[in-house]
Amino acid sequence: MRGPHATYRGDMAASLETSASLFCRSTLHFAARGSALEPEAVDVDILDARTADLPGWDECGFELLSGESAVSDWSSDDEVASIHHGEMEALARRLTGCDVALVSSHIKRGPEFARQHEDLAPIAFVHSDFAVGYDTLVRRSFDDPGREGAAQALERNGVTAADVAAASRLVILQSWRNLGPAKMDFPLAFCDARTVMPADARPIPVSDYAGSGIDFEAVAVLAPTSPDQYRWYAFPELQLDEVVAFRTYDTDLVERGDTWFTPHSAFHDPDVQVGRPARSSIELRAICLYE
Repeated sequence: MRGPHATYRGDMAASLETSASLFCRSTLHFAARGSALEPEAVDVDILDARTADLPGWDECGFELLSGESAVSDWSSDDEVASIHHGEMEALARRLTGCDVALVSSHIKRGPEFARQHEDLAPIAFVHSDFAVGYDTLVRRSFDDPGREGAAQALERNGVTAADVAAASRLVILQSWRNLGPAKMDFPLAFCDARTVMPADARPIPVSDYAGSGIDFEAVAVLAPTSPDQYRWYAFPELQLDEVVAFRTYDTDLVERGDTWFTPHSAFHDPDVQVGRPARSSIELRAICLYE
């Protein structure tokens, strides 16, 4: 599944699709170039992805999908784990053509979760979740008997930790679903992966994420050098039965030196007062394995 995104480079944003209407102009926070990754605020146009003629996730990095679910109570973590994890595994298999997809956990964001830990607030910094080498941590995590969610995912799919370790390719496909009002204060924007290069990213350490004890490296995206270097999109008024899938890792792309990540960030919708209404969302990560 080698999408044509591998042939694009960050200075070609202007040559890509331009017919989309403007969603809003807002401020995104990048990592400043030539610094110790200090944040740099940049005003950018965020386009309406619903009006854009975009390719699928394997080219531009993200895709809007129908995501109907049998979950009746999204506030119940047990119900989400017992029903929705399997639903998203099935969706990931259909979308990627992988042999096995494993979902072992989920993350909810909103004011009540931010009060529990600041890492669970909307992340208003342009990033992608995993730097080069994360696949090694993933493979190890499924061999950890203390990871209950991982063990359940293996059992649900009839595979073992050895199967994860032996997979020839690993793709991480994440999903983002709005659980609250359609119009929210801090929706999520996605950068067309064809407009960003690995050289535009820097690894950043993440320690004890959300109090989980897990340490890893994420990716910070450097501030643009020209106004049209990156191309940003958002999906206005996302409904509960919709989900945005986006790629955050692919061992094949890492090996080839191509862009394996999809930059994304929360941004303030200028039409919505902060907190009225506040964003409420859920994210899942499907580990897609190829034999």
